[in-house]
Amino acid sequence: MKALFAICLMVGATFFSGAGGPAHAAAAPVAEPIKGEVLEVVDSDSFTYFRLKTKDGEIWSAVARAPLKVGTQVTVENVMPMKDFKSKSLKRTFPLIYLGNLPGTASGASMAGDGMAAAHSGMAKPPADVANVKVPKASGANARTVAEILTKSAELKDKPVSVRGKVVKYNEEIMGKNWLHLRDGSGAEADKTNDLLVTTKSAARPGDVVTANGVARLDKDFGSGYSYKVMLEDATLQK
Repeated sequence: MKALFAICLMVGATFFSGAGGPAHAAAAPVAEPIKGEVLEVVDSDSFTYFRLKTKDGEIWSAVARAPLKVGTQVTVENVMPMKDFKSKSLKRTFPLIYLGNLPGTASGASMAGDGMAAAHSGMAKPPADVANVKVPKASGANARTVAEILTKSAELKDKPVSVRGKVVKYNEEIMGKNWLHLRDGSGAEADKTNDLLVTTKSAARPGDVVTANGVARLDKDFGSGYSYKVMLEDATLQK
């Protein structure tokens, strides 16, 4: 899980498809890759969990879905320890698991946040068509368009905001939240005022038109190069 494993760590991964859950706690990154023999393999929709025998003992690790077999030797790179990591699809909580990537695949650090998650190979759900998006503005005192939130962020900082838009990208259960991108037809691609990152515990799908009610946050940094000047956090979604 697009890092968190980034989004994507992340958007942000699946920005996790069934992995992740509320209250993940990230420990300090591990500088050295983890190497060992695969003792057990459990696959979810988007991720592969495996028990690994290392020189320091047995551990659990997880990477983007991979054809691992018991008895093989593997190396896990860009490792991020996560405490009390809940896999929703496996209905299991790992007291400690090491998220990462196999050599030559998407970075494990990218699995902690969303826009990040979009960078995960195969981790994000297929994006919705973004051509000709035109969604009416939400109603109410806190209603804003996507462009207004992004261009008037200073005055909206830490304030409740309501925005209606089309879900153009969606990643489940990363750092206990779902990460999505909303567009409503306002703003422009050229100056990046047409796409808003939102975190929520509500479910959605690419293509859904929803009203997100959350809090505008500025200068959020999730590490591994994934930072956002503006985003909407802890939103509830209404269709």
